[in-house]
Amino acid sequence: MYKAMVMAAGVGSRLDPLTKSVPKPLVTIANRPVMDILLENLASIGVKDVVANTFYLSEQIISRYVENKFGINFNYITEESLSGTAGGMKKCQFFFNENEDFFVLSADGVTNADLMKGMEIHKQSGAVATIGVKQIREEEIPNFGVVVTDDNGFITEFQEKPSIKEAKSNLINTGIYIFNYKIFDFIPKDTFYDFARNVFPQLLNDKLINTFNVEEYWSDIGTLSQYKQSTLDLFENLYTFKHSEIIKKDLGDYICGDTILPRKIKFIGHNVIGNDCVIGDNVKLENCILWDNVEIKNGVTLKDCVIASNSRVERNLTNHIIGQNELILKFHKRHLLKRNLFKMIRKLFN
Repeated sequence: MYKAMVMAAGVGSRLDPLTKSVPKPLVTIANRPVMDILLENLASIGVKDVVANTFYLSEQIISRYVENKFGINFNYITEESLSGTAGGMKKCQFFFNENEDFFVLSADGVTNADLMKGMEIHKQSGAVATIGVKQIREEEIPNFGVVVTDDNGFITEFQEKPSIKEAKSNLINTGIYIFNYKIFDFIPKDTFYDFARNVFPQLLNDKLINTFNVEEYWSDIGTLSQYKQSTLDLFENLYTFKHSEIIKKDLGDYICGDTILPRKIKFIGHNVIGNDCVIGDNVKLENCILWDNVEIKNGVTLKDCVIASNSRVERNLTNHIIGQNELILKFHKRHLLKRNLFKMIRKLFN
């Protein structure tokens, strides 16, 4: 049985405003936190012992997973300040045994990668580190860190977000790692340390970093556009996990949690509705994601929007990201101020 670490300390600033009051690992896809999906996948391959480093809104992650339904023995540390990807793992060294191999995964990754295939390749290679890599389209290269390998799959060079012209490969680092316990020898204690900047360069010359190809689906939800794309990919059957049934309508489809929908509602494209939402009549949703306890007033049209939990929307919106506990009034604030000012003037003269 293998152990795993989940890197769950990040602030997730590129997902703002969704992460203002929710840690990135608990951002939902099809009403399921991303970290739920990750732990479920680990349990399916026999991983029972998991440790996570936490920092931002750590209490939410801890309270959700200390007791969980996945059969996972969940352990954690809470960092007082961020210490980098490798520095955070160093603080979890106590969790692992000498000579053993283990998985390290990012909590914002969504994938159906064959982790056991990666472990087999790692063990056969004798590498200290093995990285899951994936081929991407040429036009996507400038958005990712590129990995250059030799004929045997060992890494010879890293390129950080190169231009298409400068790129020596179309393989990217997915943030799926398999390490041997020896990796801790390359990470000092109590130091901000990063895998890409500090650890991996030490391993290159001795050919201690191997790779395995992730031929299955992989994405991360690190940005708002990637988050929305990952939801779209689910509807397009590019990957799968346990979620509510996809209901197909004339012009679109939707996934709905425990919410009663009105008869007069129109769906276009792909939509997700959370639990305990209140949706008025004649609402039109087009490629929208609603989290839990969202209220949409009668006659509102939403297009390409994400509405976080406990928010209320009274007017039409297009391409908006609304954080939690927001009130979107029927009128813009400036229009509302003018309207109230006009009422005050009329009251004075009357």
